[in-house]
This record gives sequence, C-alpha cells and structure tokens, in this order.
Amino acid sequence: MKAARYYGRGKIQIDDIPEPELTRGSVGIEVAWCGICGTDLHEYLDGPIFCPQPGEYHAASGESLPVTLGHEFSGTVYAVGPGVEDIAPGQRVVVEPYIVRDDVDTGPNSKDYHLSKDIGVIGLSGRGGGLGEKIVVERRWVHPIPDSLPLDQAALVEPLSVAYHAVERSEVRKGAVAVVGGAGPIGLLTCAVLKALGVTVIVSELSSLRRQKAFDTGVADYVLDPREIDVTQEVFRLTGDRGADVAFECSSAQPVLDTLVDALKPAGILVVIGIWGDRAGIDLFKIVVKEIDLRGAFAYVNSYPAVIKLLGSGSIDLQPFVTHKIGLDGLISEGFDTLLHHSESAVKIIVSPSGKGL
Repeated sequence: MKAARYYGRGKIQIDDIPEPELTRGSVGIEVAWCGICGTDLHEYLDGPIFCPQPGEYHAASGESLPVTLGHEFSGTVYAVGPGVEDIAPGQRVVVEPYIVRDDVDTGPNSKDYHLSKDIGVIGLSGRGGGLGEKIVVERRWVHPIPDSLPLDQAALVEPLSVAYHAVERSEVRKGAVAVVGGAGPIGLLTCAVLKALGVTVIVSELSSLRRQKAFDTGVADYVLDPREIDVTQEVFRLTGDRGADVAFECSSAQPVLDTLVDALKPAGILVVIGIWGDRAGIDLFKIVVKEIDLRGAFAYVNSYPAVIKLLGSGSIDLQPFVTHKIGLDGLISEGFDTLLHHSESAVKIIVSPSGKGL
C-alpha cells in the first residue's frame, strides 16, 4: 500500500509498504481522508519534534524513522481483530490518535491521559498514520460516527476536538463574550464551538481571506483586521467598556498575545492553544493587577464523544472549512507548499491516500 513516510527534517516520500497486520483488540481501517496539520508542517520544517529522533526509538511506540504521517483522519472499518465485538466491518469511524503506556487509564472519567508520561501520537510517533491507505489501531481509540457526517468532514473531528477542549478549559458560558486571536484552522474551529454554545465571538485576523471565511461561515459575530483597527479598543467598545470574558490565543504570535491580555476584562481567562516554537514574553504586571487567569490547552481528553454528538446535532457545519482535496502524490506540491507559502488561501487541506473520492 502507499504511505507518506517521514525520514527527517525536509524529507517526506511516498513509499510502498506492507499492509498492517491485525492483532488482538485492534481494528483495521481503510483511510478515507486525512487532514494536513500544522504539526506536520513543523515536523517537515523543524523536526523531528513528536517524531522519533534520528537513530533513536520513540518511548511510546518503540519505533524509529521513517514513520507514516497523518493524525487527523477518518475511514471505514475493513476488519477487526480477536476480542473486538462492538465494532464491525463497514462501520465509518474516526480515530483519537494517541499512543500511551498500557497502565494509563483512558476510561470515560479520565481527565489527564493526554498528559501522561511518554505519550505519543499515531501518525507522528509511529503505529502507522492517516497518510497511508490502511491502518490498524487499538479498539479504545476508535470512535464510530453517525451516517449524517460525511467522511471528508469527519477528518476534522481531531482538530475540532482541540478547539472543543480549549473551550472547555475556558469554562465559558452562554451569553459571554470571547475574543479569538487568529483565524487559522484551529482559530476558526474554536469560533465554531463557541458559537454553538451561544457565546458572542470577536475574531482578529490579518489575512483577508481568512477574515472572509470567518464572516461567510457565521462563526464570528465581529471580524477585525488588526492593521485597520485597535482591537483592544474595539473589544471594549463592543462590550460596554467591560472587556472580553475569555480570550483564545491561536496564532503563536507575540502581538496577538499582548492584545488579548489587554482586551480581557479584569479576572478574565486567557487560554493559549497555539504551539509556540519560540519563547513568548508576557507582561506579568498586567496579569497580576488584572487577575488574569492564564491557562494552557493541549490536544484533548475524552473530547471525541462530545464533539461527534455536537456534529450529529447539526450545531456545527464543517463543510466550509474543507477548502482543498488532494491525492497522496500531491502531498508536498499541492498540500505542504500551499500551507507553507500560501496559507491565507487555505483552511483545511485533506488528502485521500487511495485517491478515492477525488
């Protein structure tokens, strides 16, 4: 089968590799669609980060380079291993792409398995990936999806879960005002979750195309260009001089972080979702005197069931966020190059490893 394999910084190639073997308690999935994530781009440009280091074996997966990429994917079950009785061939599914130690509690009441020691990510750390035609995954990470959710949109369940977890971390409630810094894929999906919960959303974004996407999809009530307007002043004007209740940093950009601190009301909550490659600066005097609550939000934990239910209810429409569909052979030229050099023209690029559906 075909798979996009990562060999180290700047080197990804399409290989023919053997199909994965079913084991006890596992599920075989034919991948329909896989999204290209910002993390994949970071690995390509600056890695290995989550991928194994050259000559080393990843602590979670026990694998070394090369590894198959892709952790945002949907597909159809083609077979199940011994001991799997609640999933059947033909079912449409998404995968929560974690690799954890066997003794980690991943039950429905766990709140921290995503922070466990030596955690890895399917499609980065090993165990196959969504940029291969087929994958075998432990049953506990496989989530059935409703028939009403198309497989191309289902590939966005993973990034939507990132947004959902961040909104959970903020403890925001219906009727509150949120300001979102950055309207990339995660920023837009964060806006979508907030709107579904009845929150007033203000988004700040430099790219005109991404601002238009926020406007066209209706995920934001106010869309601001920080080059044309003082975002902090506008937030205070829109909130009757109170400031925003919560803010979400989705850009990994210092000016955005500074603006969000200023735009928050006293005792407001700032949630940082962006993965920062460089050390950020923050005005701790403002954090102290405004009693700002600063929180990080990493990935997700037991978020998939709630996100799938939200999508099944029709509260969020993911179709407008899928802007490009490509085959595996165009992964670099049509996918990575677009996101690296023309990112303002795309929200989510999804890949069909088999070429079906193109």
